[in-house]
Amino acid sequence: MRRSWKSTLRQWLHRSVRLAVAALPRPWRFALYRRLIACDTQPDPRLELKIADTQAELEACFSLLHDAYVAAGFMKPDPSGLRVTPYHALPTTTTLCAKFDGKVVGTLSLIRDGVLGFPMQSAFDLTQVRLKPGQIAEVSALAVSPEFRKTGGTILFPLMKFMYEYCTQYFDTRHLLIAVNPNKVEFYEALLLFERLQAQVVARYDFANGAPAVGAALDLRAAHPAYQRLYAPKAPRLNLFGYFVEIRLPNIKLPSRPYHTTNDPVLTPALLDHFFNQRTQVFAKLDERRKALIRSLYDLSAYAHVLPPLQAPDRVAVRRHPRFTVRCPAVITVAAQPNHQTLSMTVVELSRHGLRAECAQSLPLGSIGQLEVELGVARRSTITVMAIRQDDRSGSNSMAFRIEQSDAAWLLCVLAIESGQTHADLAQPPGRVKGQAWVAPVEPVGQVGSWHVEGIARAETIPAQVTQPLPIQA
Repeated sequence: MRRSWKSTLRQWLHRSVRLAVAALPRPWRFALYRRLIACDTQPDPRLELKIADTQAELEACFSLLHDAYVAAGFMKPDPSGLRVTPYHALPTTTTLCAKFDGKVVGTLSLIRDGVLGFPMQSAFDLTQVRLKPGQIAEVSALAVSPEFRKTGGTILFPLMKFMYEYCTQYFDTRHLLIAVNPNKVEFYEALLLFERLQAQVVARYDFANGAPAVGAALDLRAAHPAYQRLYAPKAPRLNLFGYFVEIRLPNIKLPSRPYHTTNDPVLTPALLDHFFNQRTQVFAKLDERRKALIRSLYDLSAYAHVLPPLQAPDRVAVRRHPRFTVRCPAVITVAAQPNHQTLSMTVVELSRHGLRAECAQSLPLGSIGQLEVELGVARRSTITVMAIRQDDRSGSNSMAFRIEQSDAAWLLCVLAIESGQTHADLAQPPGRVKGQAWVAPVEPVGQVGSWHVEGIARAETIPAQVTQPLPIQA
């Protein structure tokens, strides 16, 4: 009885404070919210922030999220005790977690635009955001353990900083989207400078069990100078710009990447089966179209037995989608251009036989040039390419190239990306990809040598002058 009385009193106090604050003019409210910032530049060393990449960490994140959503009325209790959505099955979704003394106490998921789109798009018009240049990600599935919700942002602010660093430095994300309860949206507007997508509140947001919701967006590139103007003059505790941009927290464990990939898939076949077939029935409840889209992301034979089967596979045709996305700086030298002109570009898709690159200046179709690509730290490749198509995606000038001649560094990178199941697989030492060893090259015949990879039926033919692997640092 006492606990019930205290709970009722606490709810009444919270409601009264919200009403009192809501009565203040907007600038006063925002100034008050900003006084609540608590940037701890030396957090407890027992706090660790990382990508959730083990079964235990993901289980704890989904369990924490389930309990928080049930308590808030955003979902009905699930027999599994977990909140797992189809978006968590995408390799372009990353779940961040905060651990204190080894226990998961906070989590959020970043869902980048992909084959399923965004959860928000069912209720909000995202057209204007999609028309802007740069990748988009929805911030979703935020939860903090109850024992840390009253500690002045001990978990929340480090988790927000981790999100900012990961999005701006690793996740190739420019725009963030959120759908939050109307009572919470001013926190994001006042502190993080989100802007509402529309004036009216969505009365029933199905992704949150019919609760009302407000959608908002943030341009991270514009946010950097805005944060600096707003927060740099403030005391360190209130200086969100210094905290996000200038301070480095040893508690944050950012991913180690041998290649310039921009996402960090963690789901092995065993994890995919555990969370989407065994612990929950997420895959079984998908419609045929979504099943096909999920299958398009996992074309390795190792995943075949855990992916949702299609009742009529011939009727649902979708193109294959890569699990890993990249952003590799490059320069191309085209002999036909005046003075062998070199142009800078960024490779955003790669394969054994072609690539797509974003570039400020277009090349005439049919142009052949030498492309020097930085595939990763100390990993460079020089290939011969031909411009074959021009298109415009997400506001960026994009060109497709056919590879006329590749080298070993390029093929090693492509093989690692094609064969890797998780981002950790790409860090395998040279000569091994997921337990598959490079066999010594056969003797060149004329100008051609060949490589064979154990466990892969096809062999790649490459120029004889690059039959020895290039030195690659781990």
